[in-house]
This record gives sequence, structure tokens and C-alpha cells, in this order.
Amino acid sequence: MLRRRLAPEPFAASATGARSCALFGGVLAVFAVLMGRSGGVDPRGTLAVLGFALLFALAGVALAVWSAGVVWRTGRRGTGRALSALVIAAAVLAYPAYLAERTATRSTVADASTDPAAPPAFSSAPAAVAARGGAAHDDPPPDAREAERRAYPNLGPVMLDVSVDEAFDIALKAVQGRGWRVIEAAPPQGKFGAGHIDAVAPTRVLALPDDVAIRIRPASGQARVDIRSASRFFRADSGENAARIQSLSDEIGDAAS
Repeated sequence: MLRRRLAPEPFAASATGARSCALFGGVLAVFAVLMGRSGGVDPRGTLAVLGFALLFALAGVALAVWSAGVVWRTGRRGTGRALSALVIAAAVLAYPAYLAERTATRSTVADASTDPAAPPAFSSAPAAVAARGGAAHDDPPPDAREAERRAYPNLGPVMLDVSVDEAFDIALKAVQGRGWRVIEAAPPQGKFGAGHIDAVAPTRVLALPDDVAIRIRPASGQARVDIRSASRFFRADSGENAARIQSLSDEIGDAAS
């Protein structure tokens, strides 16, 4: 006697859609990283692609949650697809969520300096401004300077027991060794002149351009190096500017000693 085989329950459409959205978000996120790190794409395009990646990942989460109710009510299949959507979406959203959490819970500013009272100025030469994509980075207002002092109390100038010319060479080599793009380098002029370096530094993941200004001047028989790092596309960051300054300060100090 032949038994009739029951057709398996179909997959919940919401579970399938959840997995598709999450996968597409993951592909877009990888593409955004590749775009940013290629260096040949407008950073705004990279941010736009990343924004769409996050939207699709969030849509995947919403559909996965909705599909749980559909599977429970109708008995349709799709639990595995919903769970895979959640895993993929979590991978896409993890780092942005981490940055958002740090930005929301810490007093961060988008312009950090070893000298908040008189931060190194970015070059206003037309070629330098063009290389920064038009970003001027005016001096922060008093309230922003106070916020910076509270946020980064350990940032301070690098004092070197070398001449200002040697300090300039050390700082320039450190910047070049990191692969940053130097857009202006003016060595110290005369006994009391200050040297200046303007550079573009990439962020850690997307390699978006941030701007760095370094000032080297004499100070009581030593050379004083002040560093400023400013985000180009965000009004707040997760501490990356301060971390960049501290890392470069340590490298310059170690090289001089």
C-alpha cells in the first residue's frame, strides 16, 4: 500500500527575505571597505554604500524577528534562515555599533590636540586646502577646547632633547613611515622659527581621510612637538584622533631617544 507523502511546509517568505537582506548588507559592507581602502573613490561614496549596508542589515534583523512569529503561528519553515540572517546582520552591525556606543558614552570630540589652548593650525595654502578636500578646520571654540581637555587629559606635547631641525626630521620620517600623505612640510626657519607638517591619515577600517597638523618649535633648550588630528567627515569620533596622536607621539619620542 502506497503512502501519500505530505509536501513539506514552505519556507516563510519573511525568513527568506531576512537572509537575503542580511547577505546583501554584508556584501555592501565589504564593498564599502574595499572602496575606502582603494584610495581612488570619493569618501562620500564609501559612506553612502556603508549607509545602505547598515540599512539592509537592520532590515534583515527586523524581518528575522517578524519571521519568528510567522513560523510560530503557521508552522512554516525558516528558523535556520532567520538565525543566519541575525548572525550576518550582527557581523555587519558590530563595529558600527561599537563606535556608536563609544561615541555616545564618552566625551569625544572630532578635533584633538596636544595643545588645546593654541592647537597647530592647518595650512591655508590653496594646494593644502585642496588636498584636504576643502576642509579648513578652524580653531575649535572655547567650549570645544574645554571638552577636549576633559576628554583627553593625558594628551600633551612631546618634548625632545634635540634641535628643532632634528625634531622636524624625526616627525617627518615618522609620518612618512606610517604611509600618511604629506601635503605640506615646512622646516623651521631660523633660531626661533617653527616647523610645520600637514598630512592626511586614514582611519583604521574604512581608510577615510583624517587631517593631521604637526608643529615643531624651540622651548627652553628643547624641541616641542605639538600634534593635532581632526576628523573630516564627523562631528564626533570614538577617540581615534586621540589614539592617533598618542601613537605618533610615542613613536616620535622613541625615535628621538
